[in-house]
Amino acid sequence: MVGRTAPTAPTVLTGARVVLPTGVVEDGRVTVEGRHIVEAGAGGTATGGGTTGRTATGGAQSSNGGPALDLTGHWIVPGFVDMHVHGGGGASFSAGTPEEALTVAHTHRRRGTTTLLASTVTGDLDDLARQAAALSELVEQGELAGVHFEGPFISPHRCGAHQPSLLRHPDPADVRKLVDAARGTAKMMTLAPELPGGLDSVRLLADSGVIAAVGHTDAAYEAALEAVEAGATVATHLFNAMPPLLHREPGPVAALLEDERVTIELINDGTHLHPAALRLAFRRAGADRVAFITDAMGAAGMSDGVYPLGPMEVEVIDGVARISSGPTAGSIAGSTLTLDRAFARAVTLDGLSVPEAVRALSATPAKVLGLDDRVGSLEAGKDADLVVLGEDFGLVGVMRRGEWVIDPEVG
Repeated sequence: MVGRTAPTAPTVLTGARVVLPTGVVEDGRVTVEGRHIVEAGAGGTATGGGTTGRTATGGAQSSNGGPALDLTGHWIVPGFVDMHVHGGGGASFSAGTPEEALTVAHTHRRRGTTTLLASTVTGDLDDLARQAAALSELVEQGELAGVHFEGPFISPHRCGAHQPSLLRHPDPADVRKLVDAARGTAKMMTLAPELPGGLDSVRLLADSGVIAAVGHTDAAYEAALEAVEAGATVATHLFNAMPPLLHREPGPVAALLEDERVTIELINDGTHLHPAALRLAFRRAGADRVAFITDAMGAAGMSDGVYPLGPMEVEVIDGVARISSGPTAGSIAGSTLTLDRAFARAVTLDGLSVPEAVRALSATPAKVLGLDDRVGSLEAGKDADLVVLGEDFGLVGVMRRGEWVIDPEVG
């Protein structure tokens, strides 16, 4: 055995309600070895003496000798997957530096988001290419799951918090430039398909294995359907930054909501959507087609104040971010949401079941991103990404790849 490292004993979590793809297991058991889940299901309290504390401090052990943690009275759910987030912790992905990107990732990780895309904001094409190249290194290192370009190929009529002077038509050559700059890490691009070059760009993205998302669009119902036929599969924050649903002009909302090929992003922060609109969309699409996102900017996890968002300045008052000056002053500028709050809101205010919320925050976005072989559910062989919640659904612990980001203080 000289020169060899002894294997690390498994960690066993017992006693909690465990949310599996098949439903909720009472008094469940999750066993983690290294960075992976090796068991998830029924099992009850570990044997070997006591049910509180940890082996390292003289507490319980599992029957196989690994450390056991009794989580009776808690929930264990998969780590959250955020496919649309711009910033957090006072930092932004648009800064294009590893330091700020890691601050964003770590901020959201401590709130249960164990997998996330880095979303950019409309900017100069060369600057966006530089940002993508820098972010791609963190994707390759496993810190991020990919790059999402939101803009500059969006409608000036629905630009929201994006700088109008920097918008441009989605010329396929420009789209290709950004995709290539990401060096194989581009996962998604939001664009307005009704613009010149829009449908050709959707086709290019689909052929390149990059998700084409319809958003910040002024498309009519028929134009949105054309985009889906061309290969678009995601609706960027449905309802927001697009024409409203009207009885004679149903617009993109109806087209994207009714097509089974489209996954719907929803921002569940109580500001972007009225609860009735959220429930309407969720009940029509179902948990298998809804991905709750944050669309968070730098103020997520921070106090009110003034923060940058790409080339613009945002003021946050009472947790609501708005552009503070210029032609889009007053526009909602992303959110200060974190997914632990979105989860709690879904099950305590919106009437969703816990398994429905889990699918919308974990399983569905993981599947959309093509990562469901590794993350998004508690199953043997997958990464040990999980969140421990209290009875009131407040966050208690976070594990990512088998290591505690937040060690639950229980027992």
